[in-house]
Amino acid sequence: MSFRAGNIRSYRDDVEISLLATRLAQQGVPREMHVQGLASPISVLPAAGVFGANASGKSRLLHAMADMRNLVLRSFRHGDATSRILRRPFLLDPASREAPSEFHVDLILNGTRWQYGFEVDDYRVLGEYAYSSPRGRRSLVFERELEDIRFGPAFRTSGRALERISRHNSLLLSVAGLADDENLGALFIWFVKNMRHAEISSRGIRAALTANMINDSRQRDRVLGLLRAAELGITDAEVTNLDIDPEAQEHLNQALRILHGTDGEPDEDTDYLVGDFVRLAHHGTQSDILFDPDDESAGTMVWVGLVGPVIETLDEGALLLADELDASLHPHLVQRLVALFQDPYTNPNSAQLVFNAHDVSVLGDSERRSLGRDQIWFTEKDQDGTTRLYPLSDFRPRRDEALERRYLQGRFGGVPMLNTGEFLRAIHPDLDSDPDRELAEP
Repeated sequence: MSFRAGNIRSYRDDVEISLLATRLAQQGVPREMHVQGLASPISVLPAAGVFGANASGKSRLLHAMADMRNLVLRSFRHGDATSRILRRPFLLDPASREAPSEFHVDLILNGTRWQYGFEVDDYRVLGEYAYSSPRGRRSLVFERELEDIRFGPAFRTSGRALERISRHNSLLLSVAGLADDENLGALFIWFVKNMRHAEISSRGIRAALTANMINDSRQRDRVLGLLRAAELGITDAEVTNLDIDPEAQEHLNQALRILHGTDGEPDEDTDYLVGDFVRLAHHGTQSDILFDPDDESAGTMVWVGLVGPVIETLDEGALLLADELDASLHPHLVQRLVALFQDPYTNPNSAQLVFNAHDVSVLGDSERRSLGRDQIWFTEKDQDGTTRLYPLSDFRPRRDEALERRYLQGRFGGVPMLNTGEFLRAIHPDLDSDPDRELAEP
């Protein structure tokens, strides 16, 4: 899978991230994907980590990927012919605010390669395309330029029906998903199941998924197993009695609809807490004790919000976006979560994880590291505020290179250039008047 976009959030120019394996891949990590029409399988990576300084654009990359998903799922379902397209162009350049934004993905679905993308401004879909390669040769599904849509031979009949109900400000793929079109259904369903965004604002909604799985006898043991394995002191979980609490049931249903892209964006009414759906039991001196949400640690809340989406992603062979994966989690726990995706035994369906973090212990200082050399990316912000994304593989690191130490030394970029003197002078502005004062470095 690869993702490319332009003029989106902090990326004024094109940004691209690829999960195709390279010759630097860690042994046993890439998955072999068989593609129709190709003699050799394609090697795909199960995870990628993005590292960089604060405000360098790490989170914005995941936001851009989630933006594409949201546009596909909601551009036709929500709004009308007068609605503004919800995009977020690069704001620091006046010309970019008016320029279009673009998104592209390259996927393998059930052995068939798909290429899909679109270009939009604030009120119109300027261009959109989809190609599939069912026998190894690229075939046109459709191409669109403003209102003019051209369909490939196999899609003309159903395509014309979709064209009649499409709008100038909605994606054709969004229309196809709502109409349950059999030809484009697989591509639309990929967006439903993939690029779900695990960020702080969706933690309560993700906790709803975890709670729903605890309430499912087929999933309960797996969820409790991951909750206990994290060594958070959790012994059990009690789900709200949904049979007698219709308000809690509706909150849960709404949260699940939002998570799966069939409802609107989260708002204040959907800022759920773990306690809205589930309370956690901890081992006491005489018996297990149920905690209220306010008594739980931040790390516990983060983990509860991740367990359900991680299990679902592994089961479906989907792609999960995890923002600030290390926030409130111990580095060892982060490493174990990444290992769930890296290990074919726990990830037999070739699920994928794209995450960002500040903790660089997953980079490692030897061959035994959580991520391979082609699974590491960096973000760096230029003087004009634009973000640049680049892979570690550009530096051709050795197999045994101490990546964590080299990164912290600034060998690969992506680290803040902090001036100790500026910190000291912010507290003591008169330091400049003392020529004998030496500023201590950490």
